[in-house]
Amino acid sequence: MAVAAATVLLLSGVSAAHTTEQPYLYLFVSPDALDGRAELAVGDVEAVLGVDLGQDDTEIEQSLRANTAALHNYLSRHLAIGDGTSDWPIRFGPIDLFRERPGELAFAVIQYTVDVPSAGIPSRLDVRFDPFLTEIPGRDGLLLLNGGFQAGEYVADQESLITYTAETAVQSVDLGGQGVRGNLRSSITLGVDHIKTGPDHILFVLALMLPSVLVFRDRWHPIAGFGPSLWRILKIATFFTLAHSITFTLAGMGWLPTPPSKVVESIIAISIAAAALHNVWPLFPNREWSLSFLFGLFHGMGFASLVSDLEVSRSSQLLSLLGRNVGIEIGQVVVILLLFPTLYLLRRTPVYPPTFTVASIVLAALALLWTVERVFEVTLGTDDLVDQFVTVPRAYWLAAGLTAAAAVAHRYFSANGRLAPAAETYRG
Repeated sequence: MAVAAATVLLLSGVSAAHTTEQPYLYLFVSPDALDGRAELAVGDVEAVLGVDLGQDDTEIEQSLRANTAALHNYLSRHLAIGDGTSDWPIRFGPIDLFRERPGELAFAVIQYTVDVPSAGIPSRLDVRFDPFLTEIPGRDGLLLLNGGFQAGEYVADQESLITYTAETAVQSVDLGGQGVRGNLRSSITLGVDHIKTGPDHILFVLALMLPSVLVFRDRWHPIAGFGPSLWRILKIATFFTLAHSITFTLAGMGWLPTPPSKVVESIIAISIAAAALHNVWPLFPNREWSLSFLFGLFHGMGFASLVSDLEVSRSSQLLSLLGRNVGIEIGQVVVILLLFPTLYLLRRTPVYPPTFTVASIVLAALALLWTVERVFEVTLGTDDLVDQFVTVPRAYWLAAGLTAAAAVAHRYFSANGRLAPAAETYRG
């Protein structure tokens, strides 16, 4: 990884793909002017503005332009740029449709120009950017700033990445240099947010965690000891991390050709079903790490879309790549810490075997529905159903409630002598 990182720093280039529904704001800074463009997912535009833009690209583009006034009006209420004391006038231009290739997400692209006051551009700007962030749960946005000043001199290739959420809709942007630390912090935040708003990843981790407190010896048995149970899930998580880091890096930097997002997302859904069904009919008993590594390769391709859609230089892409990878790992660790105590407390109780089987079947069913949705591009309401349980902060309260219930169940069955005997220590 270190060699790869060093190599990338010597490269330069631009990526223009856009494979997430996240709204983007590009802000280009020149010595005496500010302009840029906003990219808004067509699906979000339809949902929030209540308009039907049509089906084929020609019809969508015509509908976008027919609704130019409504889009300009909406964006003017959700975008503001100024010096901290006042917002400067913004003039919006024509609206175009962008879709990289058939089957990919479509975006309304709105050009804009800022009327900079005669005093010129200060060293720090206040930028508010919050389209869809309050209307659509879990949505966040990203500002990609190009250009700035160092020691009073204009630097054309200075780049900054800044994250926007409903809670941080106004950001103070330092044109003197956001710096490596700021870009890295923003990228880590985006990685964590991807886990918080990515139910498919959370369910994949859950499917792998369910057998982590068990060991297979002709059938599933509770593992003896907290340490071996924790080691089992950490081993599974580590191999998953290694796998998705490999493809995440290669695909994110453009070194590995990736299939269309429709194919990758469908395989990710299939991986959840496979991991869940493995719990019921084990194909790799006590070797779940191999399953996590195999499907982690495909999850890495999905994560790569978080970086490949940034229209920034390769060095900034590397920084975003590293930061988002760290953020994804932080989010994954949080999921494990939230769920592992419940599984460990329940593993020897009579409650766990049926819970283990039913949860695995439900996960497999949801994943298969996801697969159908992604292959045939239909909506079956699966996301809305899953979001009822995995969105933050509801998921935290649910995890706390499950842990408390598991503690009560463990105490009850222990007092009644109904805890199952633990199997030998896991040594896989």
